[in-house]
Amino acid sequence: MENFKYLGVALNEDNNNQTDLQERVKNANETYFMLQKFFKNKNIPKKPKSRLKNTTDRQTDRTLTGVPETGTLTEGDRKQLNIFERKVHRRILGPVYGNEKENCRILTDKEIYASVKKPTVIETVRLNRLRWFGHVQRMEGNRIPKRVLHMNLGTTRLRGRPRNRWQDEVREDGRIVGGEGWQEKVRNKEEWKKLLRTARNHHILHMPLE
Repeated sequence: MENFKYLGVALNEDNNNQTDLQERVKNANETYFMLQKFFKNKNIPKKPKSRLKNTTDRQTDRTLTGVPETGTLTEGDRKQLNIFERKVHRRILGPVYGNEKENCRILTDKEIYASVKKPTVIETVRLNRLRWFGHVQRMEGNRIPKRVLHMNLGTTRLRGRPRNRWQDEVREDGRIVGGEGWQEKVRNKEEWKKLLRTARNHHILHMPLE
């Protein structure tokens, strides 16, 4: 069987999560499309709009981050998620009006990130991967998740530029968040939680604009 679904995740023999990611983006897009009239209705106060937006954001984040947390993100994946997220925020935040109401324009990417204080989908993925990595690292050596994480399958990698592995991306993000010696800091649960909280609040893992 080349393609199948397990626990709501589309898997394939190539270990390529592109199909599943596209399906998740499509589902999240449909959710916001159904609520578009509500967000654009000028007769509805901003408070209930904001409350519904926050609730929908949490549900959408869970939809979009499920696969990338357990896999890797290519440049194309990151670009696709960023474009979708900015499109949704433009739809909710609306245009910017000048001195005359006839003159308006859409928000720039920088204005969107300045207006939205919460972490982006990409940041959430990277932070959750580090949180899970720390959890597994603090397990006893005989626990199955830790044995799988450090398992050596004894296979060789294909020729050409090697694809990024899950641990490669975790190591890169770990150095950004924890600096040198970050792997030792992982073993201290409270210190690691504090570092992740700081990274979340200060957007340390925020990707630069394309």
